[in-house]
Amino acid sequence: MIIAVACGGTGGHVFPGLATARELLRRGHDVTLWLTGRDTEQAARKEWDGPVVEVPARGFPSGFSLESLRRGWNLVRAVARSRAIMRLNRPDVLLAMGSYASVGPCGAARGLGVPTVLHEANVIPGRAVRLFAPGAAAVACGFEETRYHLRRAKLTVVGIPLREELTAAAHSMPPRESAGQAPFRLLVMGGSMGAHRLNEITADALARLQQAGVDFSVVHLTGRSDETAIRAAYAAAGVQAEVIAFTTYMAPLYHAADLAICRAGAATCAELAYFGVPALLVPYALAAMDHQTANAHALEKRGAADVVAESALTPEWLEAYLAQTLRQPERLARLRESARKEGVRDGTAALADLVERSARQP
Repeated sequence: MIIAVACGGTGGHVFPGLATARELLRRGHDVTLWLTGRDTEQAARKEWDGPVVEVPARGFPSGFSLESLRRGWNLVRAVARSRAIMRLNRPDVLLAMGSYASVGPCGAARGLGVPTVLHEANVIPGRAVRLFAPGAAAVACGFEETRYHLRRAKLTVVGIPLREELTAAAHSMPPRESAGQAPFRLLVMGGSMGAHRLNEITADALARLQQAGVDFSVVHLTGRSDETAIRAAYAAAGVQAEVIAFTTYMAPLYHAADLAICRAGAATCAELAYFGVPALLVPYALAAMDHQTANAHALEKRGAADVVAESALTPEWLEAYLAQTLRQPERLARLRESARKEGVRDGTAALADLVERSARQP
């Protein structure tokens, strides 16, 4: 079959789309990636050898303004351009991973009668998924809770496609050492751009733990702007720390961690669950429709993570939380087991199956 995969925008859309595109390619289909040409897509594009279509697009701002009118017109143009391209090489099915990058291809596919499969990674669907879900052949999601937000859609819970390097590395790693062995191993990360307040509070709390004589080590992904300052803070406090601005080679870090302190993006939640990493989730409160908080509470409900609002996070609170957690290895073991059993699963194969079925529907 001829399959189009629209996965432009952020890494949270690009990498799951790329993983599914590769799976469909392995199954013998003719697969084309549809991207927007933005810098955030370049790392993933280097990993794809197949054809790429670029349709420039940008997100639609909230509220009414001249900028919203301009971007709205650009999205209309994206639909027209996508329609012209699809007419020349009509796909049997379109897989769209959400975000503004899906608007052009989805609008064109609807006008041409091409079946569309939407994937929503977060609990709370974005605007593009909400717009096109009623006419879609199928809507796939990572969380069961999404059903409450898309009641009229043909919804299937498949999980979230994970990067191949993560899943491949996980199978090749030796059995993990038991939690509770010294030193306690922490993984701190705020996303590819970092999280300034989370970085500062965590570094302060870990300096306090060090002064209290607690035996631990930390790998801290800071983002580029905070790397130097956080490294200096740990060095001054005598904390055993590896400070990294950013890396995509996450498998060994997940594998080694006894506990993660991090945001609650959908991909992060799925990766934590895949490796069975207990987590303290600190959702990014300014995320669209506060979707990270919904993601975090979904894992908390499954017993796979603890959650704290960033507004409630202080060095004193975090120090106390970590000190108590380190004294409860049996609770960490329960969190780890729940993450493995109840967390968001890898959805690559299931999403590819759904795409194939949707293309074959009469």
